[in-house]
Amino acid sequence: MSENKAKARRLWEEIFPAMNLDAAAEIVAADSVDHSARPGEPQGLEGVHNTMRMLDAAFSDQRFEVHRTVEEGDTVVVHLTHKGTHTGEIMGLAPTNSSFSVEHIHILRFEEGKVVEHWGIHDNLSFMQQLGAIPAPPAARVG
Repeated sequence: MSENKAKARRLWEEIFPAMNLDAAAEIVAADSVDHSARPGEPQGLEGVHNTMRMLDAAFSDQRFEVHRTVEEGDTVVVHLTHKGTHTGEIMGLAPTNSSFSVEHIHILRFEEGKVVEHWGIHDNLSFMQQLGAIPAPPAARVG
């Protein structure tokens, strides 16, 4: 496994769940650009730290299961599932104590061993349905 793929895995499998802000600084450049940052969220390592704090406050027992990583040149793509229990407020939604399991795709561009750009795609509809914030569609009838 390449060094960049190993760093990408470590970011989600170890650093985010452990809230290890110092370790995040070893992998993410201070001036990195997050092309999918929430509105008003700062860029760079400060934005990553804010995201880590937000997730930690909202979800107990959170974990990230990396399914695959694909590397081309300076870019690593990570397909993962984020799981946990919603025990704190997130995006104005009060805790529901609901479990969730949501797929993500993250694209990370590295320079000199650090993430300098990030793009993320999350299944937010499924996430909000699992938390009960949006009704799930009725079950399909068979036959």
